[in-house]
Amino acid sequence: MIEVMEDPHVAMDGRSVVDESSRRGSPEDAAAATAAAGRAVYAVFALAGLSFLSFASRLADVKRILALSPGQLGTVLLAVSAGAMVGLPASGWFTHRYGAAQAVRVGLGSSLVGLLVAGLGVDVVGSRWIVMAGLLFAGIGIGVWDVGMNLEGAAVEQRSGRSIMPRFHAAFSAGTVVGALVGALMTALEVPVIAHVAGSAALVGIAGLLAVGGFLPSHSAATDSAASAPVPDADPEHFGVGRAWRERRTLLIGVVVLTAACTEGTANDWMSVAMHEGHHLPAWAGVLGFATFLACMTIGRLVGTHLLDRHGRVTVLRALFVLALVGALLVVFGGRWLAFVGAALWGLGASLGFPVGMSAAADDPHRAAARMSVVSTVGYLAFLGGPPLLGFLGDHVGVLHALLFVGALAAVAVVLAPVVERPVSER
Repeated sequence: MIEVMEDPHVAMDGRSVVDESSRRGSPEDAAAATAAAGRAVYAVFALAGLSFLSFASRLADVKRILALSPGQLGTVLLAVSAGAMVGLPASGWFTHRYGAAQAVRVGLGSSLVGLLVAGLGVDVVGSRWIVMAGLLFAGIGIGVWDVGMNLEGAAVEQRSGRSIMPRFHAAFSAGTVVGALVGALMTALEVPVIAHVAGSAALVGIAGLLAVGGFLPSHSAATDSAASAPVPDADPEHFGVGRAWRERRTLLIGVVVLTAACTEGTANDWMSVAMHEGHHLPAWAGVLGFATFLACMTIGRLVGTHLLDRHGRVTVLRALFVLALVGALLVVFGGRWLAFVGAALWGLGASLGFPVGMSAAADDPHRAAARMSVVSTVGYLAFLGGPPLLGFLGDHVGVLHALLFVGALAAVAVVLAPVVERPVSER
């Protein structure tokens, strides 16, 4: 048996890192592998969205069953973000060391187990503390899963030479749309939350494990060019998460992702509740309002590739964040029917901030894992602070008017948008 340290062609995770020609084979083989990996990434993103919405689409029911105030529901949702903040800082090292596929497997298992515990906490135990414990564990898995699939998506994007990261996030949005529609049906039929979550977990678990088998053999985007253009700082011993935390551009990209995540996450957590309580719509109609937001966000991500390639990251992001502001205002002040128009505009406006931030963090493939970990960690602060803040505001001004917080975030994102432009040194 050959020892890893004695073979110059074997990386520390046991994967082959021989020269480009022998590893990739012919251009046709490389193109086929990239296409297969792309399909796998689409699947993993879609399953992540479906998994998340199996619980998020039932938040109005969770609030009712556990008799929670808006502030208490915000505190419960805080557990997801707290878990993600545990998983994200270590996700860059984990993904670099064990590969994107293994990161997705670990994150998948943790998140599904956590959501099952949360479902039991709602319907069987009737305890918000059990729900929070489950969501905490789910959040850890979501953090690792998120970085793993985004890193794999960045590797595929760089091999394809096109701005396709938004399309991967469109797959996530499509998964959430399906999850929201299923959630509306489950709500209308009064299906228990635990039964809904368990069925989703079985489907997502099996499909997810099958999908990751199609990932690229390299464990990170850096591997693609490591043999032909070795860079000392690309070595995790020289460029790790600690160094990425000291980069001004990386941190500012993280702030843009934070505002985008909060603009998106606010709708994820509160749109259905706001439509139901603020506009006095039936609970199922509130979920359909949420589904409208998700459907338009999916559309925005599908057409985003063309817009980004034609007009550039900065121009497109600025225009979309203005659109998100207009949409939020319509949701709050437009009445029950214009609120659906507002949800559509809000969804379009929130569509590209997160995926463009991930692409910007991965502009240099050698440093992608560390930078993505930092950007994701900063971005997930939105999920950490957003639910309790919106819950606190909801206790004082109502959930519907609390959504005006989105306007301030959109203004910040418009100002900071230039940081996502690719540096000249990394083009």
